[in-house]
Amino acid sequence: LLSNLSFCDLCFSSVTMPKLLQNMQSQVPSIPYVGCLVQMYFFLFFGDLESLLLVAMAYDRYVAICSPLHYTTIMSPKLCVSLVVLSLALTMSNALLHTFLVARLWFCDDNEIPHFFCDMSALLKLSCSDTGVNELMIFIMGGLIV
Repeated sequence: LLSNLSFCDLCFSSVTMPKLLQNMQSQVPSIPYVGCLVQMYFFLFFGDLESLLLVAMAYDRYVAICSPLHYTTIMSPKLCVSLVVLSLALTMSNALLHTFLVARLWFCDDNEIPHFFCDMSALLKLSCSDTGVNELMIFIMGGLIV
């Protein structure tokens, strides 16, 4: 579990840093719409994955402290792999859901977002269409993930 969390942390910081460094070098702080959607997907994916892997690690520590004699039978390698695969599946579906919901929005102006980092709230503010479904899904899925 710890190696998966370390890899997730590395990828999470790698999602925004290359674009930030490019913007600092070129002095053009914007990101194209498609690049924004891709960045948003991976940011949501690795952010949620980190949270769910921390939950799995908390359960692992709970079992180690509260049931030390049964630890090896409860936390079998099969369960650890299942927790990681479940975390991956949940975060992939959550990130895809939010990315598709943002992709269906209409924008009045050009598709250049004046940020180095593509934040979902910035996209919802720039949208000319109704964002009620997006906000409802953020509320529901945020409550389930957290």
